[in-house]
Amino acid sequence: MPNVILITGASSGIGKSCAEYLAKKGNLVYGTSRKELKSNQKNLVFLQMDVTNRESVEKGIRLIIEEQGKIDVVVNNAGMGILGALELATEKEIRLQIDTNFYGVVNVCSAATPYFRKQKSGKIINISSVGGVMGLPYQGFYSASKFAIEGYSEALSLELHQFNIRVVIIEPGDFNTGFTGNRIISEATMNDNDYKTSAETALRLIEKEELNGCHPNKIAKLIDKIIRKRKPKFRYPVGKFEQVLSIYAKRFLPARLYNNILRSYYKIP
Repeated sequence: MPNVILITGASSGIGKSCAEYLAKKGNLVYGTSRKELKSNQKNLVFLQMDVTNRESVEKGIRLIIEEQGKIDVVVNNAGMGILGALELATEKEIRLQIDTNFYGVVNVCSAATPYFRKQKSGKIINISSVGGVMGLPYQGFYSASKFAIEGYSEALSLELHQFNIRVVIIEPGDFNTGFTGNRIISEATMNDNDYKTSAETALRLIEKEELNGCHPNKIAKLIDKIIRKRKPKFRYPVGKFEQVLSIYAKRFLPARLYNNILRSYYKIP
C-alpha cells in the first residue's frame, strides 16, 4: 500500500516541491495550505489547514484517517521569516514567527502522534534550518523558532522511540524558493539610524544566497530516502557544501572564533 503523507506548507517552495515529487513516486500526499487549493496531480490532495490553530490541525488529520485509515509520515514544513533587529521586534512580529514556525510543528505532532502510537509506526520529519544551529543576525526570532524545533525534536525522538515512531530533523541551508519574496521586513529596523545600514547589508547578502541556492527538489529527494529507510538518522543537514560544512564546524570551533566568522560573513562591524 502507498505511504500516506501529510506535508504542511505545501502551496509553495520546499513544501510544494516535496508534495509533487513524493506524489509522483506513488505516495498518497495530503498537502496543507491556509487557503483553499485544488490539485490536478494524481496522488496529491490539498487540505485547508492553519497550523497555528490546533483545532484546524486536528480536523485535517482526522479527515486523513477517515479517508485512508492511517497516516504514515508527517513533514512539518510550514514556516515564515521576518528580518529585523531583535531589539526592535514588535510583540506581533515575535508571536507570528514563533506561532507559525514552532507552535505549528507542536500542533501537528500532538495531533498525529496518537494515531502513530496506535499503529506502532510512523515518521515525523521536522524541517529545521541552518538557522536552527547558529543564531543568524537580523533573523534572530527565526533562529529562535528553529532552535526550539531542534530541542523539541530531540526530546520527542526519545519519548516516541518506544512506540516505533521515528523523528527526523532536516537542516536546510539556502534554497531558491518563494521564501525570499515572502519575507517580512521590519519597518522599525529599516527606519532606525543605528541598525538600518547593517540590516540592509545583511538582507542583500541573505537574498543573494537564497536566490543562488539549491533547488528544493534536493530536499524532496532526501525526504523520499528518509521515508524508505527503516532506521533513518536523526539529523540531516542539506544544501551547499560550505553551508553544510558550517553546521559541522560549529561543533568543533571555539565559540569566539565561530562568532567572528559569522560577523565577518554578514559584514557586521
